[in-house]
Amino acid sequence: MIRHNQLSIRSYTNNVSCHSHFYHQLVLPLHGSIDIRVGDYAGLICLGDCVIIKAGQVHQFSATETASFLVADMTELPDNIDKFSHQKISISAPLMAYIQFVAQQLAHQVNDRLESSLFDLFYQLLAQQTCLSRIDRRIEKVIDLITSDLSQVYSIEQLAKLACLSTTQYKKIFKQSTGQTTLNYINQSKMEKAKALLSHSDLPIQQIALAIGFTNPSAFSRKFKAYFGRSPSAFLR
Repeated sequence: MIRHNQLSIRSYTNNVSCHSHFYHQLVLPLHGSIDIRVGDYAGLICLGDCVIIKAGQVHQFSATETASFLVADMTELPDNIDKFSHQKISISAPLMAYIQFVAQQLAHQVNDRLESSLFDLFYQLLAQQTCLSRIDRRIEKVIDLITSDLSQVYSIEQLAKLACLSTTQYKKIFKQSTGQTTLNYINQSKMEKAKALLSHSDLPIQQIALAIGFTNPSAFSRKFKAYFGRSPSAFLR
């Protein structure tokens, strides 16, 4: 009997299947890829991607039998996913880490209460997901570098070289991929990282400032307050 809402681990075959269902479904690769046609999308969904199949949409798909997927059957989609006009999105690193954890748990035991909690958290993380079409692979390398060490200063020339693009091409493709300029993306990443460290660690404010590239704690406090409306010390209180 099919339950909704639920998360499950699935694999498919090389034989092309075609069907639809009365509930929404998200397919997130854990290993390998799936070749799928749904809505205006036709192509591969790989690790780091998510395909959105809305209720009633006919979809055609096939995959190698060694591939595996986390599949979410859902009666309702979060607004950000429901209003997104494409079928394929790139998922965030925290959500990717979470689905790997879910896969391990589902393969370990059957526990209805725990599975319900896993789904609820999956839904909440999904609701926080920024919906972008798949990020250009060249820009992915840039984002990986930036997020790996937010304490560093990165020039446009350095990042463009990493992406094997001219600075003009780089600026255009980065904006297309993320919806932001590089400067805005880095600033947002720094502030969100600082907020997370303030909330979930006991690091002093000076150390948090250094972790995101501020040698002057006062400059960090001004930037944080301008972004969140509260100083780091007020945020802690």
